[in-house]
Amino acid sequence: MTTPPDVESLALLVAIDETGSLGAAGRRFAMSQPAVSKRLRTMERRLGVRLVDRSTRGSTLTEAGNLVAGWAARVLDDFGTLLAGVEALRRDQAATLTVAASMTIAEHLLPGWILEVRRRTPGLHVGLKVANSTEVAELVRIRAAQVGFIESPDPMPRLRSRVVAHDRLVLVVAPGHSWATRRQPVRAHDLARVSLISREPGSGTREAGERAITAHGLTPRSPALELGSSTAVRNSVRTGAGPALLSEHVVAGDLATGMLVEVPTAGLELTRDLRAIWRHDTVPEGPATLLGNIATEFGERTGVRGT
Repeated sequence: MTTPPDVESLALLVAIDETGSLGAAGRRFAMSQPAVSKRLRTMERRLGVRLVDRSTRGSTLTEAGNLVAGWAARVLDDFGTLLAGVEALRRDQAATLTVAASMTIAEHLLPGWILEVRRRTPGLHVGLKVANSTEVAELVRIRAAQVGFIESPDPMPRLRSRVVAHDRLVLVVAPGHSWATRRQPVRAHDLARVSLISREPGSGTREAGERAITAHGLTPRSPALELGSSTAVRNSVRTGAGPALLSEHVVAGDLATGMLVEVPTAGLELTRDLRAIWRHDTVPEGPATLLGNIATEFGERTGVRGT
C-alpha cells in the first residue's frame, strides 16, 4: 500500500514545479539543496514513482513528477480550506464575524468561502456555528450569528435573505439496490411509495426532498431512518439501507468511485436555493457582505450560480 507523503513534502514538490529548480524551492523553505533532494527521495520511495530526473546539469521534474505536483497543488488547496474551516470552528467569542451554516453548506462550501474572505481581509477572525437550517435561522434571529447560510425553501420570519447559489439533490442508492439498474426514471409517485433514508426535521435537505413530492399532491412516507447529518445518510445508503435524496456535493465522490449509483428522476423539482440570511432589522455590511459576495462568486465558478 502506498504511504502518503506529508504536507510539507507536497508543498516542496509544488514549489519545485513553480520555480523550476530544487535550489529555488529550497530557498523558499529555508532548506539546503541536499535536504531538498533527501526529502524528494523519501517521497519517491513512499509513492513508488520517480519524480525527478537527476543529472550533472541539475535536476528536473519527470513527467510523472509534473503530474503529481499538479495533484499536490489541489490537495494543498483543500488542506488550506480544511484549516480555515477548523479555525473558524475554534473561534467564537473572539470572532469579528460569526457565521452560522447548515450542515451541507458548512461541510462542502463554507470553508472555501471563509478562506477567500480571510485572504481578502487579513486579520479577520471568523467564528462558525453549524446546525440544521431551522436552527441556523434561530441563531441569526437571536444575534448569535451575524449572517447565516441555509438551504431551506420556506420563508423565515424576521429574517431577510438573498440567493447566493443553487444546489441539486440527487437520488442515490447502493449498487446492489433494485433501482441501481432501473431503466425508467423515478417519478414523484414512486418516491411517495418508499421510505427514504432522511435527515432530521428542520433540515433543508429533508424539506426540499419532501417538497418535491408534495408538489404533486402526494404525501411522503415516514423515513426509514432519520439521521443528523448528510454524511450519516450517505453512509447508510452505502450499506444498502435504502435510497436517499442528497446534495450532489455530498455524494460526488461516491458516485465517481461507484460506491453509490445516481438514479435518474423525472418530473421532480430537485434544484434548491442556497441563501444568505440576516435579521430583518439589520443590513449586512463589511465582512458579512464580502462573504455573501464571495459565495456568489464561487457559485458562478462552479455552475451553482445564485441570482
